[in-house]
Amino acid sequence: MADDLVFMMGQYEARIPGDRLFSKNHLWLKPDGDEFQVGFTAYSVRLLQDVFFLDWSIDPNTSVREKQEIGEIESSKALSTLHVPFDGRVIDFNEQLLDDPSGINTDGYGDGWLFTFETSATPMSPDEYLKLLDDGWEDTQRMLKGQVN
Repeated sequence: MADDLVFMMGQYEARIPGDRLFSKNHLWLKPDGDEFQVGFTAYSVRLLQDVFFLDWSIDPNTSVREKQEIGEIESSKALSTLHVPFDGRVIDFNEQLLDDPSGINTDGYGDGWLFTFETSATPMSPDEYLKLLDDGWEDTQRMLKGQVN
């Protein structure tokens, strides 16, 4: 297992586990046999802040296309649409999060996983994801400052 990486979001650390793969839309994918368990990265949770509502707009065992909408999440920052990272099939959802989505905030790399997924796509390595974050951090900071002002 590779060592975890850390991306500094100002004074806050966003951990990037070495045992997972990643997508451009800031989801982690943990291999589990032929499937992946999928959840929000620490980076995305930090930007969302406190998640308090989650709803799925598709059923389990649904074939999906990259960037297809599959649900919504509401946090203290915004109501956001959830999209799949790649073509594939959403196998099942973490039903516990429908009753209490706080696991996303408190255990995002554990019990706060979102869904299981099957895909033939090749997700990013931790190093590639860290580079994506580094390359986009200035734009993200400008966006955040625009929300504050």
